[in-house]
Amino acid sequence: MQSDPKHDHHAHAAAPTLTPEEMDRYARHLTLPQVGAEGQQKLKAARVLCVGAGGLGSPALLYLAAAGVGALGIADADAVDASNLQRQVLHGASDVGRAKTDSAAERLRALNPHLSLQLHPVRLTSANALEIFADYDIILDGTDNFSARYAISDACVQLGKPHVYAAVDRFEGQASVFSAVDATGARGPCYRCLHPAPPPPESMRSCTEAGVLGVLPGVLGLIQATETLKLILGCGEPLIARLLLFNALAMRFREIVLHRNPNCPGCGNATALAKTSAVADNRSMVNGIPQITPAELKRRLDAGETLCVIDVREPHEYARAHIGGTLIPLNDLPQRLHELDRSQEIVVHCKMGGRSQKAAEFLAQAGFKRLHNLAGGIQAWSETVDPTVPKY
Repeated sequence: MQSDPKHDHHAHAAAPTLTPEEMDRYARHLTLPQVGAEGQQKLKAARVLCVGAGGLGSPALLYLAAAGVGALGIADADAVDASNLQRQVLHGASDVGRAKTDSAAERLRALNPHLSLQLHPVRLTSANALEIFADYDIILDGTDNFSARYAISDACVQLGKPHVYAAVDRFEGQASVFSAVDATGARGPCYRCLHPAPPPPESMRSCTEAGVLGVLPGVLGLIQATETLKLILGCGEPLIARLLLFNALAMRFREIVLHRNPNCPGCGNATALAKTSAVADNRSMVNGIPQITPAELKRRLDAGETLCVIDVREPHEYARAHIGGTLIPLNDLPQRLHELDRSQEIVVHCKMGGRSQKAAEFLAQAGFKRLHNLAGGIQAWSETVDPTVPKY
């Protein structure tokens, strides 16, 4: 296991023995010199947390369970939605509406009854990450938002735990192993060495907005599972200080060498980390547009303030989930300016804040003065104000 012994409560524990049934189950592992009985015992003793039981987490969890990782944790606050089924293969049509942690646990126990599962049906944040991560050896990042990604990175740095990362977008994906010790004993870069701070909201796009080829997270999730197994077994060359890029349309992989940044706000300077731990949804102003939080918007609406809430998503998104705003899709906005009262205070929102930021900037250029962008969009509203509102 490539983690600091002082953080690894299993480092000096006796390896669990394999039962006859397990010897049969893992027979193809036992014949591999890099695994064998000793390696399979390491897998049985390992504790891996997967944050997210969606597109990336589904294949990763299935193959880690099948490989014999003894204890798996699953952290996910979402319920299964029909739109997930195109890529999130842990779940089936009959699971729609169920908590993803429950659906995943049922599937994984059916796959491997020797598995120990710990479910965390909560949203991973900087406030709970340290407590949740404490009992695990490796953290597999299956998230799809920057808030959770930075919380994972910062907690892994503080606890000295490897962060097995991947991300997908349309037809492309990337993967790496952050905050892990390499063969020389040196600790590799963290996620903030690559991306010191979140991008502006207008540059963010979700799978709903951009789309994603269903098999793409399967490829990247399996890479994450492979890297996790290598870390546990101590074999091969993990993706430490390397960023693997995958283009599915061209069916090409390429690699970028990463370097640890001595001035990194995550792993280079603890003081800087404290100042930059706030993520995108905490910005108060972006490109001249004030950002309003879901909690503040709800407080003002509950107080009876007159606000014009505009939803710039598409009609099919609005039909699935909304917070009562007027639907004006982003592309229709130029033709519907006459419907808006320039004297009224306007709050624009979308799913995650990117499209609504563009809409607010357009309205500002058109002469509207009293504008706000809902930081984090309907997803943040669901996560922080009203969990009964679907995020997808």
